[in-house]
Amino acid sequence: MSDTTNRHYATGRRKEAVARVWVQPGTGKILVNKRPFNDYFPAETHQLIIQGPFEAIGKPGEFDVIATIRGGGISGQAGALRHGIARALVSIDEEFKAPLRKAGFLTRDAREVERKKYGQPGARKRYQFSKR
Repeated sequence: MSDTTNRHYATGRRKEAVARVWVQPGTGKILVNKRPFNDYFPAETHQLIIQGPFEAIGKPGEFDVIATIRGGGISGQAGALRHGIARALVSIDEEFKAPLRKAGFLTRDAREVERKKYGQPGARKRYQFSKR
C-alpha cells in the first residue's frame, strides 16, 4: 500500500511484537520509534537482522525506513521490523518478491512462547520424580 508521498506501508509481526513500517526511496536512514535504529537496537545481531531484506535484494542504503514498534522484547521487535520491511519492499516492486521469499523474510515466524502449566515449574520442566 502506498500513499501520495511515494511511501509504502506494511505491517510486520513476530512473537508479541508488531511493527508498522513505511519505506520510501532515500539514503538508507532507518528510524525506529523516532530514534536511529542503531540506538534502538544496540546489538549488532539485531542490526544485521533488520538490514537483511536490503541485502537480499542487493540494494543496501537505497531506501529510508520509518517504523513504530510495540510489544514484545528486543529480538521479537527486530524480527517484526524485518518482516515489515520485506513486505513493504514487495509493495514497492514485485521483482523483490522472489529473493525475499527465498531468504524467508516474507514468512511470518509463527513460533510463540508455550504457556506454563499448573503443578510444574515451567512450560515443560517437571519437578523431580521420587519413587520413595
